[in-house]
Amino acid sequence: MTTLNIGILAHVDAGKTSLTERLLFDAGSIDRLGSVDAGDTQTDTGAIERQRGITVRTAVAPFLVGERQVNVIDTPGHPDFIAEVERALAVLDGAVLVLSAVEGVQPQTRVLMRTLRALRLPTLVFVNKIDRTGAREGRLLADIRRKLSPRVVALSEVRDAGSRRARAEPRALESVTVATELAEVLAEHDERLLARLVDGGEPPSPDEVRAALLAQTAAGLAHPLYFGSALTGQGVAALVEGIVGLLPTAPEPRTGEAVRGTVFAIERGTGGAKVCYVRMRAGSLRRGQRVSLHRAGPDGGVVERPGRVSALEVVRAAPERPGAVGRGRGDGAYAMDGGDIARVWGLAEARVGDQLGHPGAAGAGTMPVAAFRFPPPTLEAVAVPREPGHGPRLHAALTALADQDPLIGARTVPGRGTAVLLYGEVQKEVIAATLSRDFGVEAEFEPSRVRYLERPVGRAEAYEGMGDREETLFWASVGLRVEPGEPGSGVSYRLGVELGSLPLAFHRAVESTVRDTLEQGVHGWPVTDCVVTLYRCGFSSVMSTAADFRKLTPLVLMRAVAGAGCRVFEPYHAFELELPQADLPAALALLAARGAEVVESGPDTTGGAGAGAWRVRGALPARAVDAVQRRLPGLTGGEGVWWSRPSGDRAVTGAAPRRARTDGDPLDRAAYLRHLALRER
Repeated sequence: MTTLNIGILAHVDAGKTSLTERLLFDAGSIDRLGSVDAGDTQTDTGAIERQRGITVRTAVAPFLVGERQVNVIDTPGHPDFIAEVERALAVLDGAVLVLSAVEGVQPQTRVLMRTLRALRLPTLVFVNKIDRTGAREGRLLADIRRKLSPRVVALSEVRDAGSRRARAEPRALESVTVATELAEVLAEHDERLLARLVDGGEPPSPDEVRAALLAQTAAGLAHPLYFGSALTGQGVAALVEGIVGLLPTAPEPRTGEAVRGTVFAIERGTGGAKVCYVRMRAGSLRRGQRVSLHRAGPDGGVVERPGRVSALEVVRAAPERPGAVGRGRGDGAYAMDGGDIARVWGLAEARVGDQLGHPGAAGAGTMPVAAFRFPPPTLEAVAVPREPGHGPRLHAALTALADQDPLIGARTVPGRGTAVLLYGEVQKEVIAATLSRDFGVEAEFEPSRVRYLERPVGRAEAYEGMGDREETLFWASVGLRVEPGEPGSGVSYRLGVELGSLPLAFHRAVESTVRDTLEQGVHGWPVTDCVVTLYRCGFSSVMSTAADFRKLTPLVLMRAVAGAGCRVFEPYHAFELELPQADLPAALALLAARGAEVVESGPDTTGGAGAGAWRVRGALPARAVDAVQRRLPGLTGGEGVWWSRPSGDRAVTGAAPRRARTDGDPLDRAAYLRHLALRER
């Protein structure tokens, strides 16, 4: 049996979850159609998803078409969860992009298609809701070709659009008119078809057109389009034929290949156990098998973590009832192979994006470890428990959520709560609801703010040892050197002393405290791209404890950081704006007022925005992105399309913004010692 892993992508409310339900129902995988409004769909299993009617995490559901298993991966549609979408794209064989026949091409639809085209991921287009009032066909198809891709080929057409009688009918390639129309689109990437059309002789045969369509769809060059309705089922059968007939399946695994796979989602099972969704590329997994996990490290290298499969459930459509959802429990007799997706237990240290097997053995179709280095979120918000004393529970819950989405992070802000990183406000709402429903912790979030960074600009050392002061407060001696590191290297910690100069527990205490302390630099922002070296140390074999080193290290480190000096950097977004040429002056004025740097402005030449469209590229401070996005619809009459994502940072000019520090500020020795005294009481 061959396996095909497809993604369902769309702008919010275009109907992708409803389409998934229809695919599963028509194949017999489920006994009844679920409803997004009723909150009983197969893939939106989380309470927050059912309550809001949107998909906020990736879900997998299988169905059978003959001897082929199709795994449907239903992905989020809201822009705040674009990182979740991109993770899912890394494990797909193809995609179905859904849009509404009523609303047409929406901003997020264009962002998604842009990503799909860049990845050359084989993509079909499904125009949903042809039975809704206001549904269009001819003008909509022209819009799709103008705004999404000129190489969209319609394989069906609509009768009675916008009414309950609406139906989708296939377009037969045996028709000379249809074959010629498709050939004209496909000829751009097929010299033989082009020659036939130019010569004006015998029109291309249906078989020639079909072969060209198959090849170009698989290469991500052409995009077959189907009209239909997930609600009534119209056009869905033709879409299924396109899925299994035009999208390429995963290659058959070869015997004896090394294990290769990708962890693309994580959830918490019964009892809080970590469950990893793994897409296999090669090799096999069995219960009890030991594997290695690899991920991109903060210094640009690769970090390896061990793991052991304690159990697995392969996503299977049960053979006893064709199409029925079934999962084979990994008991030693049931394995998953290349192309399969499974839920895997036992990988306690796994994170989203981890690669199974050594990355040096990665083969065709495997995403490299570095490909999962997503741009970090640029907003930060502090979560505070509503109930006194629930701080530890809140922190533990947010740490568990960070396993599912490592980009949100989770760090303690002493005296306040736990801070998380965010892409947008909807994401914050979803996290709050998830904490309440899944972890029983009620939390309130402080207003989000942009997260700045600090980088050292010079080199400095600081040392404090036992006996240096009249009263010995810490039975430890620590000398630390701080200097700039390579861009993008994060925090690098090095030993400038012999490893045996301190007990191992003391070394670990110093390193972990260095990393924790650098969460707040001279101006209160995290310090990054720096090298910290322990160049001197000492201890008392009778009196010293690891706690002495944890308490002293912040004092020494922050003296060195202050001596080196830090410059504050603010996050930026790379942006692209497509808009009518007539609206260009107003848009450029808005961008300039918000501090944007425009690096390119000119007519759109990609064929994705249509005649008369203008494309502007540049960079914008993250603090201004929301304001620009809110103003653009009014400036462009709803025609402007905005795309942006975190793209690095720039040094702040003028007065550096400051973030409030906690009571335990090691830059103020007296305040820090008072903080320690209060904490020890």
